Amino acid sequence: MDGTVAAVSRNGEYSFTKPNRESITLVAGLGVEGDVHAGVTVKHRSRVARDPSQPNLRQVHLIHEELFAEVARAGFTVEPGRLGENVTTRGLDLLALPTGTLLHIGDSAIVEVTGLRNPCRQIDDFQSGLLKQVLGRDEGGNVVRKAGVMSVVRQGGPVRPGDPIRVELPAEPHRALEPV
Repeated sequence: MDGTVAAVSRNGEYSFTKPNRESITLVAGLGVEGDVHAGVTVKHRSRVARDPSQPNLRQVHLIHEELFAEVARAGFTVEPGRLGENVTTRGLDLLALPTGTLLHIGDSAIVEVTGLRNPCRQIDDFQSGLLKQVLGRDEGGNVVRKAGVMSVVRQGGPVRPGDPIRVELPAEPHRALEPV
């Protein structure tokens, strides 16, 4: 179930997309150094408006590169960083991971998966109709969110494209991911 880093991205300004970088540095308890969403308390504008003192469970956003191929079949072109993620992964089923999974990235960084990204209308602002591709319903009518997972940094370190990602599952019973 292990994977690799396909791309890394960060942006110091509020913007939906994040430019790709040669590397990013994760900082324990904060997030991506130099990224607008780094911090102990929540930084996403909608969440700040509700309660700026809530903990930041969305320090690092990860998306699986395989999503880009899926939406391409529906006519959309999405590249790493364009949906606002910090780490684009390859070969790892992020959406199937349980809450509390530790992802060991590169030589030293460790992030803990906190939940699913809840896709918002900004995705349609980016490309009209794309939101419907990353947010839908399964056969049972349950909401399916495909826009990646959120995490917090447990141990800092540099992260670069090509770095391995090793999955460490939490103790059972596992809890399915929910939006954070």
